[in-house]
Amino acid sequence: MSIPTAAPEGVPDPLPESLVVLDVREDDEWEAGRLEGSVHIPLRELGDRVAEVPTGQVLVVCRSGHRSAYATSYLVDQGYDAVNLAGGLTAWHAAGRAITTPDGRPGRVV
Repeated sequence: MSIPTAAPEGVPDPLPESLVVLDVREDDEWEAGRLEGSVHIPLRELGDRVAEVPTGQVLVVCRSGHRSAYATSYLVDQGYDAVNLAGGLTAWHAAGRAITTPDGRPGRVV
């Protein structure tokens, strides 16, 4: 099975309100920077917390796109309309797209 994937430049800017962004990174990565409005469920917790993932189209992100690829595959198997962000937040940030912190300052990818 191929994993649905989108490159940062293929994702609308600004993000549509109907798009759910699911961040599967660890807590320290999440605190350093994230996409505004994203939902945080670390990959290791996704199986137990999958019911918390909102319905609709889901863009799954991590640092490099590897963990989010596993999460996307799992979500698709569960019936979700999920897409992996190719290159992760590293590629997102390199493309000049915004990453923020909880207090609204510019974020960083760790």
